[in-house]
Amino acid sequence: MEQTLVLNATYEPLGVVSWQRAMTLLYQGKVEVVASYERLVRGVKTHVPLPSVLRLLRHVRLRRLFSEVPFSRANVYARDEHRCQYCGHEFDAQRLTFDHVVPVARGGLKTWENIVTCCIECNRRKGDRLPEERGMKLVRKPRRPDLPRALALIFANRFAPETWRDYLYFGRRGQPSYGGAG
Repeated sequence: MEQTLVLNATYEPLGVVSWQRAMTLLYQGKVEVVASYERLVRGVKTHVPLPSVLRLLRHVRLRRLFSEVPFSRANVYARDEHRCQYCGHEFDAQRLTFDHVVPVARGGLKTWENIVTCCIECNRRKGDRLPEERGMKLVRKPRRPDLPRALALIFANRFAPETWRDYLYFGRRGQPSYGGAG
């Protein structure tokens, strides 16, 4: 079954829960239904539309819940929209790799600010050099995602149903937007 997006009382995305948890929150009176799927949840005496988006009735402080996005390969790929940060082309995850902008051999660290998504061809071309030494230029400077983009990253690895689109931060082509220049 589908999952349900949970929004704060202020309509900011908080998380994704199972349909069972969504129904529990609904019957506990902690949420209101903002959007539903076409599918029904059938009980012995009732038939209820499956909630797609729920909004908490009480506000939850966001900064305590999501102080930062964990650094991971999937999250870097999502931040960079699966695009090589040197040639700008979009690739499947299998055809991408990490690149240290400042190579490890030169003191580069494994941080949000020094790691970019890179295609295999550009990675080989750059090697252990700085981008400018190979005549390469970054599409955008790598950075740690800020809070709204961090929330979008959390949802990036999941399929976002159409009913969620008004509540997530979307960029080009209807894909979740995570960061970069701007």
